[in-house]
Amino acid sequence: MRQVLLVRFGEVHLKGQNRPYFLHKLTDNVKKAVAPLNARVWLSDGRIYVSDFEDIQQAIDRVTRVFGLYSVSPAWELDKDYELIAHKCEEMTRGLKGTFKVMARRSDKHFPMNSQQLNAELGGVILDANPDLRVDVHKPDYYVSVEIRDHAYVYIDEIMAVGGMPMGTGGKAMLLLSGGIDSPVAGFQLMRRGVNINAVHFFSFPYTSERAKEKVLDLAKILGSYGGGMKVYIVPFTEIQMQIHEKCPDAMGTLLMRRYMMRIADEIARRDGAQALITGESLGQVASQTMEALACTDAVVNMPVFRPLIGLDKLEITQIATKIGTYETSILPYEDCCTVFTPRHPMTKPKIEALVEAEQALDTEALVRDAVENTEGILV
Repeated sequence: MRQVLLVRFGEVHLKGQNRPYFLHKLTDNVKKAVAPLNARVWLSDGRIYVSDFEDIQQAIDRVTRVFGLYSVSPAWELDKDYELIAHKCEEMTRGLKGTFKVMARRSDKHFPMNSQQLNAELGGVILDANPDLRVDVHKPDYYVSVEIRDHAYVYIDEIMAVGGMPMGTGGKAMLLLSGGIDSPVAGFQLMRRGVNINAVHFFSFPYTSERAKEKVLDLAKILGSYGGGMKVYIVPFTEIQMQIHEKCPDAMGTLLMRRYMMRIADEIARRDGAQALITGESLGQVASQTMEALACTDAVVNMPVFRPLIGLDKLEITQIATKIGTYETSILPYEDCCTVFTPRHPMTKPKIEALVEAEQALDTEALVRDAVENTEGILV
């Protein structure tokens, strides 16, 4: 008898002939997640199992952050002997109060009792041993689950995981990561669809501080804890912002800045092997996020731009940020480059032709080249 984690996966069940590929990738990702714990991981009969860990809570925390997993249950692995199973059910429910239901599943049809018989017999054992429990088959306080597979597995708790698709099955993209609430959530949403991501951050020293840079790296570490790490490209952006401020119309400043960000991110993404860009824009949230403004920023890149938050409001985005653990870091009071030289009256319905004309005052090719060549890559 030993304690294991019984791990369930979600959307992978829907895959057809490609299912073995997704399962192999998912199992590998679980192995990577628990590698620091020296735990053992294996796939068997529609479940992933984790064993031989010293700290079960740490193992649960790591496994529930693996994309593609639905839920995790700390279970006891037993020999397929009814008396052992009954004793463990009695032991696990000792001290509980309220209602319960036994949920037995028999994958091994050679086991002498079927699921209904196990439900009835084990329910009786638990009732006899614990007078503070009663049966409720509709809305019980506790589900006592028994699975008869290669071994018998008994558990009560089910802890939800992040869901989605296995990391690495959805391609690779580059996240434009600011220090705000939105962009980390956007990155998480694409990671949840199996996309490997790295990030690019635009740093305007001395107008933005080293603390602001550290804040972004901390956000990247939180995102990386779901996907096995991340590389952050820190782009020196001060010169470009100064040039725009000095040579271009004030009302166009934010949009021109965004167009240069997209050009630079596009080039870094291509060098990194990424196939798309990810941004945290929500339609209409600020002046640079109108439909017309987004069309103007997208016009300077050739690869797809994913905006997973485009239809969400700030409250919905904040709720996700809180859930994934980025919110408290995002609200730290260190400004990012988007707050530098903010126009008093920014354009909301720009014309691409006007922006292109304004950029004639700038040496776009040199500015982009210098920014990319002086970019610093940091693994977190």
